[in-house]
This record gives sequence, structure tokens and C-alpha cells, in this order.
Amino acid sequence: DGFKKAAQATVAGTIVQIIMLDIIFSFDSILTAIGIVDKVIIMIIAVIVSIGVMMAFSGRISRFIKEHPSMEVLALGFLILIGFMLFLESLHYVIPKGYIYFAVAFSMIIELTNIRVRKKRKKKSAPVKLHKSYTEEEMEEAINH
Repeated sequence: DGFKKAAQATVAGTIVQIIMLDIIFSFDSILTAIGIVDKVIIMIIAVIVSIGVMMAFSGRISRFIKEHPSMEVLALGFLILIGFMLFLESLHYVIPKGYIYFAVAFSMIIELTNIRVRKKRKKKSAPVKLHKSYTEEEMEEAINH
């Protein structure tokens, strides 16, 4: 009975966390869309598509991020970059969006290349074969022969 209550609490907590993350990411998507484009319809479409993608592919994306934590760091870097761009725009200093797009695309290409290289290296490395452990008697016998 206690286990059932703990499991229900865990499931409920997980559902609440997922809902909160969806809300946060939706808000983040809106802020990002506002920072990148000037047309409202494009912002609306971008937010709807991003929410749909998150809901449809959340499991796959989660596994991908767990396998490649450097992508999470890269995504946080993109958020900082866009936040900095928004900050500069609030000071009426405009950075051409092409520079931002280039930086994001270049970073993604480099990271995806790193992932491929790591994957190839991992496939090439053969597992190490260990020798069996010997007892003291076996060691003495081997030395005496």
C-alpha cells in the first residue's frame, strides 16, 4: 500500500514536472521567436510547430541529449546568444540576424561532426580481454615449473 502511494506520488510529480517544462519551453520559444523574426504569424507558427515537435519527439530528444550531453551545452549557448542579442536590441544596437544564423549553423555542423567522429572511434575500439584471476597456488605452481 505504501509502495502504491509512493509510485502514484512519483507519477504525479513527473507529470507536473513535464507540464512545467512544457510551459517553460513554450515561453522560451515565444521569446526566441520574438527575438528572431518581426512578423507575428511566423512567431505563432514557430511556437505551434515547436510545441508539436516537443510533444511528438520528447522521448527521442531526451535519449539523444542523454547520449550527447554536449548538445545540451550547445543549446544553452544558443539561448545565451539569443538573449544577448535581445539585450543589445533593447539598447538599440542591432546585430544582423544572418550573423546569428551563421553562428548557430556553424556550431551545429561542428558538434554533429564531433558526434560522428566519437561514434566511429567507439566502434573501432575493440573491447579489452582480461586474463582470468589466478590463485596463490596456481601462481606458485607456474613459478616452480
